[in-house]
Amino acid sequence: MPNGAQALMQTLADAGVEVCFSNPGTSEMHFVAALDGEPRLRAVLALFEGVATGAADGYARMAGKPAATLLHLGCGLGNGLANLHNARKGKVPILNIVGDHATYHVPLDAQLQSDIETVARNVSPGFVRTSKATAELCRDAVDAIAAARGLPGQVATLILPADVSWGDGGVPCALPPAASPQAADAATVAAIAQVLRGGGKTALLLGCTALREPGLLAAARVAAASGAKLFCEVFPTRLERGAGLPAIERIAYLAELAGVQLAGLEHLILVDAKPPVSFFAYPGKPSELLPNGCTVYTLATPAQDAVAGLQALAAALGAAQAQPALQAAARPARPRGRLTAPKVCKAIGHLLPERAIVIDEAITSGLLLGAMTAGCPRHDLLTLTGGAIGQGLPNAIGAAIACPDRPVLALIGDGSAMYTIQSLWTLARERLDVTVVIFNNAAYSVLNVELERVGAQRIGPKARSQLDLHGPVLDFARLAQGMGVHAARADTAEAFCAALDYALAQPGPHLIEAVVPEALAGAKRRILPWLLRALPSLPPGLARALKGKLAP
Repeated sequence: MPNGAQALMQTLADAGVEVCFSNPGTSEMHFVAALDGEPRLRAVLALFEGVATGAADGYARMAGKPAATLLHLGCGLGNGLANLHNARKGKVPILNIVGDHATYHVPLDAQLQSDIETVARNVSPGFVRTSKATAELCRDAVDAIAAARGLPGQVATLILPADVSWGDGGVPCALPPAASPQAADAATVAAIAQVLRGGGKTALLLGCTALREPGLLAAARVAAASGAKLFCEVFPTRLERGAGLPAIERIAYLAELAGVQLAGLEHLILVDAKPPVSFFAYPGKPSELLPNGCTVYTLATPAQDAVAGLQALAAALGAAQAQPALQAAARPARPRGRLTAPKVCKAIGHLLPERAIVIDEAITSGLLLGAMTAGCPRHDLLTLTGGAIGQGLPNAIGAAIACPDRPVLALIGDGSAMYTIQSLWTLARERLDVTVVIFNNAAYSVLNVELERVGAQRIGPKARSQLDLHGPVLDFARLAQGMGVHAARADTAEAFCAALDYALAQPGPHLIEAVVPEALAGAKRRILPWLLRALPSLPPGLARALKGKLAP
């Protein structure tokens, strides 16, 4: 009979798990050895656990099914926690396998012993299990896969003791058929249709599973029939967008700007989303962003079929065949002159290829990305769902492996890039078709903005130094070359466009370091808090115009 690891490998492959992103240690060596016996499972080495977990996240967003991770004990899980947090917030399915000491070794409290289950519950609240016996391992594995794949998707953590892995008597198991998710009942659909017929300022807030083409088209038909506004979450897990698809307005990151978008709203219908709240708490400002008196309805919970709910709502409104409003094809002109973050966004809009996967962790440098790419050829947008930076580079690895026939473009801030810079090595090792753009403005620019917004007092040089990346300024082109990735550095729009043209035309990974000033600096940054405070007292039209200038 196979040992536990060998039986587990067959079980994973039979269940459709095709990739394992790993950073193994001693306790996982029997799992590692078993990889050679299962040709259906691809093994991808990451040099840091946060790269493995973020890659599994990006893979699942694009493949629509979980990959596996392989992490070493509680310390390895802790290193990967931030990107598992992002996956949890994005309702992304991941099978998270964490090796443990042999069961009889645990009571000895060896140097690397820790309470893995407690660590795991932070990111796997729905499924954490330590497999206790080799004969039970594969049954535990299929339970974990089923939990990860259900609605809502989740991180399912299976803890694998070394002796359970090496023990004889492993029994491969088959994954049971997945249950079909239920849609909203007829009474719920009818009640929401009545709200939409009743007039008043109404909006739909779409999240996660509703942001693919079928859901967007159904929602756009509802909007065409009712006049409702369409919003999506601040940080969508995966948003299909571009020419020929319905346009949808993202809720702004800054709470004050979101307040402008939501002002006067009387009814909000949630579709696999939750009511909008401020990203952080701020002195004297509300955390809940909906206006007083706005009534909230739920068409689809995260555990329900959001697309079926939207289609049923469109039918109830007599709009099943309505013509939805679609985004017209358009591209910005090729930029020229000294390079700035807006010009990088403009160049991307000018050159973005068909069916690209765009990963946005550009932070403040990407403020114009949405506007500059709205009419581009169809593409997918992946964003920072949980707010823990360091997601973008690993996501690019996973997305490229899930969709090897599609170009991947990862837009990353310089501070964010350093959290998971080891990703570049994996991009080179796997020869992935990914173009990375690093916005090098030598600052944690978003934190400089937040320092002004929170009303901190007596800001001096010591405080400013904690948000500054000068001395030394990072050289990402040289870092990339040291890890085997072709790289170029650009400080003019012409040089950037030439580098992007080349990267998109040549296979394999490329990095372009865009040397730019901060998008929000100097007078802009000083006046921003004042403008944000003034927004609620301004006439609605002026407030909307200012919002459009600050975050179109």
